[in-house]
Amino acid sequence: MRYVIPRSAQRDEYLTDEGCWILEQSNDADDPAASIARARVPAGQTTKWHRVIGIVERYVILSGEGLVGVGAQAPIAVSSGDVVRIPAGEAQRIANTGDNDLVFWCICTPRFEWQYYHSLE
Repeated sequence: MRYVIPRSAQRDEYLTDEGCWILEQSNDADDPAASIARARVPAGQTTKWHRVIGIVERYVILSGEGLVGVGAQAPIAVSSGDVVRIPAGEAQRIANTGDNDLVFWCICTPRFEWQYYHSLE
């Protein structure tokens, strides 16, 4: 890995098929150990059930309120400061239960690659 400061711009934010806005902060082959993205779920929205094979995800909730579902567990309320660890391959989704955007860092190890993403809906 080489020294670098990845930069992103708001204009690079994109909407995924699961219903979540993503802004990639750091995700490239020069740093295969991890990726970091800012995720945003608008008020009243719930992402589709999905899983990511071989990749552990961590959601660090920055703002907003939500319910996170992982596997067969009952949904758990989350808010600013919470960290959600999602084992590789587990079914998952997150719902925004607040009046404002639910915003969180999504930190993946190893780095996220779309080929390992699988929609369950």
